[in-house]
Amino acid sequence: MEKRANNLTSGLKAFLPLSTLLPILALFLGFQISAQDFSYENGKVYILAGLEVTGLQSYNEQTVKTYTGLREGQPITIPGDQISQVINKLWSLELFTDVEFYVTRIEGDDIYLELHIEERPTLSKVTFYGVKKRKVDDLINDTDLKKGKKITQSLISNTKNYLENKYRKQGFLNTRVTIATSVDTSQTNARNMVVNVNKGDRVKVKNIDFEGNEKISSSRLRGAMKNTREKRFGRFWKKSKYIEADYQEDLKSLMDTYAENGYRDARILLDTIRKLNDRNIDIQIKVEEGNKYYFGEIDFVGNSVYTDRQLSQVLGIKEGETYNGVLLRKRIADDTKPDGEDLTNLYQNNGYLFSRINPVEVSAENDTIDFEIRIIEGKETFLNKVNVYGNDKTNDHVIFREIRTRPGQKYSKDDIIRSVRELGQLGFFDPEAIKPEIENPDPNEGTVDLRFDLVESGASQIELQGGYGGGGFIGTLGLSFNNFSIQNLFNGEAYKPVPMGDGQTFALRLQASRTFRVYSLNFSEPWLGGRKPVRFNLSLSRTQQFLASFDRNGRVQVDKNQQFSVSGISAGLAKRVQWPDDYFTISHALSYQLYDFRNYRTGLFNFGNGKSNALAYTLGISRSSAGPGFIFPLTGSVFEVTAKFTPPYSLFSNKDFASLKQRSEELSSIQLERPLTDAERNELEAVDQERFRWLEYYKIKFKGDWYTRLVDKLVLRTNVEFGFLGSYNSDVGKVPFERFFLGGDGLGRNFTLDGREVIQLRGYENNSLTPVDPITQQQEGGTVYNKYSLELRYPLTLKPSASIYALTFLEAGNSFNNFREFEPFQLRRSAGVGLRIFMPAFGLLGIDFGYGFDEDLRPSSVGTGPSGWQTHFIIGQQF
Repeated sequence: MEKRANNLTSGLKAFLPLSTLLPILALFLGFQISAQDFSYENGKVYILAGLEVTGLQSYNEQTVKTYTGLREGQPITIPGDQISQVINKLWSLELFTDVEFYVTRIEGDDIYLELHIEERPTLSKVTFYGVKKRKVDDLINDTDLKKGKKITQSLISNTKNYLENKYRKQGFLNTRVTIATSVDTSQTNARNMVVNVNKGDRVKVKNIDFEGNEKISSSRLRGAMKNTREKRFGRFWKKSKYIEADYQEDLKSLMDTYAENGYRDARILLDTIRKLNDRNIDIQIKVEEGNKYYFGEIDFVGNSVYTDRQLSQVLGIKEGETYNGVLLRKRIADDTKPDGEDLTNLYQNNGYLFSRINPVEVSAENDTIDFEIRIIEGKETFLNKVNVYGNDKTNDHVIFREIRTRPGQKYSKDDIIRSVRELGQLGFFDPEAIKPEIENPDPNEGTVDLRFDLVESGASQIELQGGYGGGGFIGTLGLSFNNFSIQNLFNGEAYKPVPMGDGQTFALRLQASRTFRVYSLNFSEPWLGGRKPVRFNLSLSRTQQFLASFDRNGRVQVDKNQQFSVSGISAGLAKRVQWPDDYFTISHALSYQLYDFRNYRTGLFNFGNGKSNALAYTLGISRSSAGPGFIFPLTGSVFEVTAKFTPPYSLFSNKDFASLKQRSEELSSIQLERPLTDAERNELEAVDQERFRWLEYYKIKFKGDWYTRLVDKLVLRTNVEFGFLGSYNSDVGKVPFERFFLGGDGLGRNFTLDGREVIQLRGYENNSLTPVDPITQQQEGGTVYNKYSLELRYPLTLKPSASIYALTFLEAGNSFNNFREFEPFQLRRSAGVGLRIFMPAFGLLGIDFGYGFDEDLRPSSVGTGPSGWQTHFIIGQQF
């Protein structure tokens, strides 16, 4: 039959075009002819009488007809570009592997077509081999290998290329990815996919060799390559793996090194990577150094706001100095520091947002380069609108009172940076997500809009825990609302679950066991009156400790008639000041504590019955510039000096304090040799009760933290602390309260009824660095302490849901009985590592492993050697 058709065709060619003959032959001989066999030069218009779709598996016929856009009864030219357009349209859907049109029959002007398709298989399941299970979901999302996806050759190729490039960027230069598919018989036209990733070993750099360098040594050039290092034994911090992106960045650093040393024309002629084996490569870099240059005259052109002298002082470059292209670039605009001291920031901090500053070489004679710093100052810029978005819980006025940018003010980049810090310090927003953006800049009018996008984080914390200790169950309930609104306390609609949004702090803590009870309530208003940043604090507390003993069976017996309680109230005001700068705060606080002993004789104090009163005033001066976040500061510092004073009651009293002190010391010395008689015990209690009925002392403390950003988010925290508890009158002696107890995790505050301050020094047991009193031979607390810390921190994540960072530390400190014994460099040293997790709902949690290199101060530790490894659990706001 095929031979006959060919014969007929050849016999009629002379009379009719082939494009007309083919449909006729097909009709008579019963052939199906593909649309690709038609010539489009001489088409005939038909009426589409019918369209049949064959080859369907998952699609229904009407859906495919809809894709084609063809409908029965429409005119269609055969041959013609309509069919071609439909075919291209169907191919572009990437749903089919084959698309063919056939003419099934022609009746007069009516034509019947058949559309034959082959559907692409869909992805049923994908399995990865060679990667960690926790990485699979991310890879599926990145490559879009989701169930139901049409499998195309493009999809397979793109997936393969993406995975190979991804791991090659991480140093796995020999990564090979193979992808295979198999029929899934459980579904129609579906296939399973298997992705096998063979990363191989990371390729490392064995040698980096330089050629052509005479002025700068090879070792110095290698040092400039911060991310690409030679393989060396013992190198852990900077790995020697080869990563293309890092290598290209290091090549730029090489040129910067030359530019910093005057070699402006230095360039890399050739860099070659030679593969030694699957694990190692050599790098050879050929450079051309050129001549060394020096700065010549530097003239400023176009400046009217600042004088040449003012600009020269900021530029900081003098004629005759070695040419330093990197320094020049940074002094014009330092992209590495948003608050850098450069000319661009100088203008932008004074309202000239649209200023442009360009250094231009105007002469390069011999070895000297003259510059013009060309300045287009533009129009002075003012803020038109300042908008805040994302604060669903926090009221607008809480935000606007903290930011330093106001509509109508001059534009200032420094004010924007400071606003970001202040918002981050509130603790209500994710500091990493605070992104100020400039909108609607209008250079002609000199106006700009400013937008702050915020992401709220949890501002409340709950502490609910239970445990066994001190002979019984200990239960704790703590609630802290850090964005409270007291004005909505009686507004039922504001409870979500508590009234929030005004930036106030309300905290309630209850802790109880059979042997003690603790109640505390704190309230803080950061803007008293709503007009100025004056913080008001009010604190109420009561603690009760009951005397406990053990019976013959080892059970705890509690006598509530024998107790020691402390009731206290404190109120304070803290105001931000503008001098020396507006990071400073001056605070004042007035506090009163009542220490009440009721038949409570434990050896902690010399009297078991009676009361002591403490009325104190505290003056504090602090400066806080750390930020941008409160949990993980990157830069800045925080320091605080406080002085706490009680009235000097002994100056207005007729008591003979010298005799009272002398008699107390005599009886204490006797007590070390033999038990006191009842009369002596009563006398000692009466003597100390008279000495300390009204406590008099002064207490000076200093604490400083400095945060230095080293690389990326690697931060060094430097800490210095000092404390001193003194007395006005040596005849009264040191008060038995308010002492410093050094060592351990710094959390031993559950039983601190004597007002002690527990100071953290990791690597030692709690309170173990507290000196022994020479008279009582007990650790009664130091009156002087000092402490130094270096802590290297790196964040694992800083998401609003949880901030996690790892740390390593060096720490040293000591405490002393009195100032005469104080030796600031006689220290107990430690080192270790730790982890911190901050979750808004629960506060700070952490663990430290510290090694103490020295003995502690307890008598039982003398001669026993170093403290050794200690594990510390951290709970609370110790950042």
